[in-house]
Formats: sequence, structure tokens, C-alpha cells
Amino acid sequence: MYQLILPTAKLKASYDAYIAELGSEERYPFPLDFEHRDFEAMLDRIEGIRNGTRVPDGFVQSSTFWMVADDEIIGCTNIRHRLNAQIEYCGGHIGLSVRPSFRRQGLGIKLLQLSLEQARELGIQTAHIHCHKHNVASRAMIEACGGVFHSEINDNGSLVSRYLIELT
Repeated sequence: MYQLILPTAKLKASYDAYIAELGSEERYPFPLDFEHRDFEAMLDRIEGIRNGTRVPDGFVQSSTFWMVADDEIIGCTNIRHRLNAQIEYCGGHIGLSVRPSFRRQGLGIKLLQLSLEQARELGIQTAHIHCHKHNVASRAMIEACGGVFHSEINDNGSLVSRYLIELT
């Protein structure tokens, strides 16, 4: 059974394995890119962004969750509680990724479904979900979860597809 949990020190070994699997891949969503050698400090940083006490300039309050099964981290999602102009333009409410060894199993859809449930609990009525146009798997995942194409933008030479998902 897959579920979303808040990051916890109990899963440090699984987190380290996830990061190792990513290798030179972009670490997305952004909490995966945090320095993690001091794991407790990383967890504290994530919690400060979630509870709104330590949100970096230019960012918005957001909640990071790990999708787990049997104490193994399968994926990571970051849900922004609101959008600022920059994130509404390019970024959206939800950023997520599936651990490389668990890809191509439909788990991105499950992760997005669980993320949308959390977004609904945060009071988000229309979720803005964005992905790079060339990322066919992400586009298919968003559409499978009810995403309706809204627009396409050029973000510094990269085409980004923007979708909306009604949560009400």
C-alpha cells in the first residue's frame, strides 16, 4: 500500500539510496537537492518550509512528502500551498519525482493522485501542474489524473506545458 508521509529520520538509508540512484540526474523537486549529509538539519529545513517559519526568499510555503511502501521511499512530492507570480508562470503547485528503480510502473500516477488529495486538503481548488513539453511520461501522468492543457510557455529556451486540474 502506497502512502504519503512527512520526511522522517527513520528512512535515512532509503533516502540515501534514492539520492544515489539519481546519480547525475536533476534532483527534483527541490528538497531532493538539499544538502543531506546532516540529515536532521535537512529534515528541520523541510519542516521550516512546511510550517512557514523558514521559507527562503522567492519561495512559498510548501509541504514535502515521501511516497513509501514497506519503509522504502518510492517517490517525492513537493506541494506549494499557494502560488506567487513566478511559480504560477512556471512551476505550479506540485513538483514530484519517482525513484529511478520504481519508474515505468505507473507509480507517477499514484504519486500525483496522492499529491492532489493533499492539495485538496490544503484548500487548493484548481491545481496548476507544469512539466517540460518533451517529458512525455509526465504529460501522460498529468492527463491521466485529469489534467487539462492550459498553455505552453518558453522558459529560458525550454518549452513548458501547463495544465490545470480542478479539485473541487
